[in-house]
Amino acid sequence: MSSPTDSELREILARTRTIAVLGAHTDPNKPACYVPDYLHDAGYIVRAVNPVFAGRRMWDATCVGALADLGLAPGELDLLDVFRRPEFLLDHVPEILAIKPKVVWLQLGIRHAEFARTLRDAGIVVVEDRCTLAEHRRLGLPRRDE
Repeated sequence: MSSPTDSELREILARTRTIAVLGAHTDPNKPACYVPDYLHDAGYIVRAVNPVFAGRRMWDATCVGALADLGLAPGELDLLDVFRRPEFLLDHVPEILAIKPKVVWLQLGIRHAEFARTLRDAGIVVVEDRCTLAEHRRLGLPRRDE
């Protein structure tokens, strides 16, 4: 699949309710903190995933150390927002396939052909090299509760 169209991006963000943030961070100067902050403020349910911060409250929920710890059944997660460097992505494939999110969104600057192909072959939509915050704003999407 090539880059998603604006209408596809709009549809993804409009139907998304729950977002897990792989590589979430507590430093407000890092995109892995301020992007999920924005999404939470926009009305999405945001769940943080990072073993460094496991047990801390982030975006009204407890941060977990691994995707399996989210306690979601396969297919329950709408969007997995990934803030991990490309060289670490393949390590996450087994846990991503186990929870089978509807969409895996690689943040701006993150691309990995083999990773994306593997997930797409499993029926998961993959968005690469795009910022969820920037796309939400650019598309003029309302808050989830509006």
